[in-house]
Amino acid sequence: MKKYILAFAGVTLLLAQGAFAQKAPRPNIIFFLVDDMGWQDTSEPFWDSITPANRKYRTPNMQRLARTGMKFTNAYATPVCTPTRVSFLSGMNASRHRVTNWTNFFNKSTDAKDSLLQPPSWNVNGISPDGKQERSAYATPLPQVLKDNGYYTIQCGKAHFGTYPSIGKDPLNLGFVKNIAGSAAGHPASYFGEKNFGYNPEKYIVQADMPGMQKYYGQKIFLSEALTQEAMLAMDTARQLQQPFFLYMSHYAVHLPFQEDERFMQYYLDQGLTRPEAAYAALLEGMDHSLGQLLDYLDKNGLAESTIVMFMSDNGGYSHPPREGGHNTQNRPLKGGKGSMYEGGIREPMMVRWNGVTAPGSVNAQYMIMEDFFPTILEMAGIKKYKTMQTVDGQSFVKYLRDTTLRNNTRPLVWNYPNNWAGGNLGVDNSFMTAIRQGNWKLIYFEKSGRLELYNIAEDIKEEHELSARYPEKTKEMAKLLTAQLKKNKAQLPSYIQTGKQVPYPDELSSSR
Repeated sequence: MKKYILAFAGVTLLLAQGAFAQKAPRPNIIFFLVDDMGWQDTSEPFWDSITPANRKYRTPNMQRLARTGMKFTNAYATPVCTPTRVSFLSGMNASRHRVTNWTNFFNKSTDAKDSLLQPPSWNVNGISPDGKQERSAYATPLPQVLKDNGYYTIQCGKAHFGTYPSIGKDPLNLGFVKNIAGSAAGHPASYFGEKNFGYNPEKYIVQADMPGMQKYYGQKIFLSEALTQEAMLAMDTARQLQQPFFLYMSHYAVHLPFQEDERFMQYYLDQGLTRPEAAYAALLEGMDHSLGQLLDYLDKNGLAESTIVMFMSDNGGYSHPPREGGHNTQNRPLKGGKGSMYEGGIREPMMVRWNGVTAPGSVNAQYMIMEDFFPTILEMAGIKKYKTMQTVDGQSFVKYLRDTTLRNNTRPLVWNYPNNWAGGNLGVDNSFMTAIRQGNWKLIYFEKSGRLELYNIAEDIKEEHELSARYPEKTKEMAKLLTAQLKKNKAQLPSYIQTGKQVPYPDELSSSR
């Protein structure tokens, strides 16, 4: 009898050891991305004080996420959308992947004409996972790695990873199992279901392509609401399959057209906003309402503890002359907006909630950039071994989630925009530029005018005090560092139309000052 008891005890011990040896279940991950949302387009402040814009808008669910998670006050993207999205998918800096402007039609550049400079032959077709498509960034996409490791990968909303038609046009080619409304479109033709979201292939070749949304045609429903309903259905599918899910919740809001979401309009009209201003604010609050619905879904289904929620925008707010009396986003106190290298064009609202890791209501001042999400998400998912065809520039910020006191002020962040973006940015340069931030110092090189601007971001977030003349040695040091980063990444620069010669590197310019 004693022999049987000992044998039973041994088996029990082995079973227990086996249970402990099993890997912990992978967390669900929601990456909530907003289009064209400025740093100030929220009632949740991302600065050291409340601003007029924070008082203007209502985003209670962003406030809810900030109370339960961690808020980043120095988070960056690129000046325009597709470069940011390719950096997210690939972990590459835009200076390396060379998808430096927004994409549209196959092999067609979207650059506006200029009389002095010619953009380089950049990767106009976006991202490609197989290395065969011309003028494309070759990369193993993040959702493919997640899918290969058991995740049910969902793309919901705006994709805009590649041109029409191209490999990257279809998110299903990039590792997503489910694609909802994602294509080459950079914005919808309409937000209204009763107008079939603007479906008119004769007029809108790209914007007409919104897969999986036909069932909402003719219905009185706003696009932000329809996307949220579809996202929840997709998460239901993942739960039925008993797979962890990765939801890339990428709203078309708050991009043009600024159409009225009736659910939230009246409040802003009552506050005295003009109708175009109220339309933008309602579009913004509709996005926030979607965030709340997803958080409620997690709570209702017992998934809040096992799901990481991340919030980000793809570039700065659209601060350009209003079209036909339309709304003009104000990014103040930041300078500039979408398309600019000033803080208003690249600094974004960012939050992360990871239960058991991020302290509720915490704030993190460590600077980071969009490509950092690639290695961070894989570390969060417990995926340690993976291969990519590309060099990953991003750095995981998991350690900063665990300890808000950690700082890295030596790492350089680089932006490269050797392009000419259409549209005037209220007199601010928004074309042919590259920039670098290291610690508190930021240098911008405006290639068309051949000038360098130096700022101390910690002391002057508004970028009101240009310091290159005051600190010439720091200017040269930053120019040299930027040049080294550009050369390391084999970054492209524009050239002079008249001579065909490339513009000088930043350090070549500074040495002749």
